[in-house]
Amino acid sequence: MATVLYVKATPTPETSRSVRIADAFIETYKQHHPEDEIITLDLYKEGIRFLTVEDLQLLRHDAAKDPNHPVLKYTYQFLNADKYVFATPFWNLSIPAILKAYLDYVCFAGITFKYTENGPVGLCTGKVVNIAARGGVYSQGFLADWEMGDRYLRTILGFLGLTDFQTIAAEGLDIIGADVEGIVSEAIEKAKGLAVRF
Repeated sequence: MATVLYVKATPTPETSRSVRIADAFIETYKQHHPEDEIITLDLYKEGIRFLTVEDLQLLRHDAAKDPNHPVLKYTYQFLNADKYVFATPFWNLSIPAILKAYLDYVCFAGITFKYTENGPVGLCTGKVVNIAARGGVYSQGFLADWEMGDRYLRTILGFLGLTDFQTIAAEGLDIIGADVEGIVSEAIEKAKGLAVRF
């Protein structure tokens, strides 16, 4: 049995196009992997906040390395997952700040990565799919250089050892005249196809 961590990073999951696509992925995944556990983590409902000075001071003590610690519970939850699904809107060329804040909880030396004589080594294993909704088209042309959301996730999760990383992007959703429903439906079909073999 595998554990799937489904991370939602939008304040409007009811209307979010990335969540709509990701939910379709999860429903198809459940049908084809009924024995697996799916943990849904809605970052806004969780109230993820920026780490404070007090958090950092407490985390420096070995005694604080407790899976029930208010920060480290997310670190251990992430470490213990086998598969990861992210639903991420594309905001200001990147990811929502709350997702970056969450990843600051996740990236903890000695738990999700370690330092060695050859540099840092990731301690997480598994596979990742990032499901992103974008107003423009950032996968090609000169705008591809401006896409820093999927690129950041791919880089930081690779740092943690998660290099099996795939992206499903619904793009051009805010371009005047775009067939929004058609774009989303196409992304949903791709998501369902990937879910079967994920």
